[in-house]
Amino acid sequence: MMPAFGAIIIGDEILSGKRQDKHLAKVIDILAQRGVELAWANYLGDDPARITATLKRTLATNDIVFSFGGIGATPDDHTRQCAAAAAGVNLYRHPDAVKEIEARFGADAYPKRILLGEFPEGSATIPNPFNRIPGFSLQHHYFLPGFPEMAWPMMEWVLDTHYRHLQHQTPQSEEIIVVPDAPESDMIDAMNAVLAQFEDVKVSSLPRYTATGREVELSVRGNPEHVPQGMAIIVRAITALGYVFTLKS
Repeated sequence: MMPAFGAIIIGDEILSGKRQDKHLAKVIDILAQRGVELAWANYLGDDPARITATLKRTLATNDIVFSFGGIGATPDDHTRQCAAAAAGVNLYRHPDAVKEIEARFGADAYPKRILLGEFPEGSATIPNPFNRIPGFSLQHHYFLPGFPEMAWPMMEWVLDTHYRHLQHQTPQSEEIIVVPDAPESDMIDAMNAVLAQFEDVKVSSLPRYTATGREVELSVRGNPEHVPQGMAIIVRAITALGYVFTLKS
């Protein structure tokens, strides 16, 4: 079974609205370029207990998780310590991280900047092409800076170095129709009929109000062989109910 991909985005500044998150949309895009989907995402504040509990839970799965933010050395950065606590190991000064930080800063790496190289025992470093201060991996979790210009190429490096074999393994297609002047409740039986027949597709219903009234966008997504068959079930059902529809490209 293919592992799921998850994202954890950490920082009080996002939850307070001081900064707008840019990571989620980019993570979805980076994965989509490689034929992979994001299964879940969590936003967390700078709360060590909550971060530790979340990581303890996700480390117990086989999910491939990218965590953004909180790996600095200031008092509001807790991710390195929380990852160690969640895994039940200690922090230590990773020799590969030390080499990179010393190469970047020389004698100025001490006494504070070198703290950026303290990772949980058992970690491996993730190269940072922007300023050479690495992130780290722990099991199937990848801990990246909060800065997009650093984090995104580091995520791409992880995917293309360690998970190329998972890319473009599950072909997906999608068909979408828009049904005007229809209550969402009238779509339920048709959607359930699709799910009952095909285990490898998903259906979704997105109701909305427009300037001309209400409409429902219906989607069938998944196995390219079964998507058209699933959509045909929906089309027959809504046509029988007297609704018209338009295809969405």
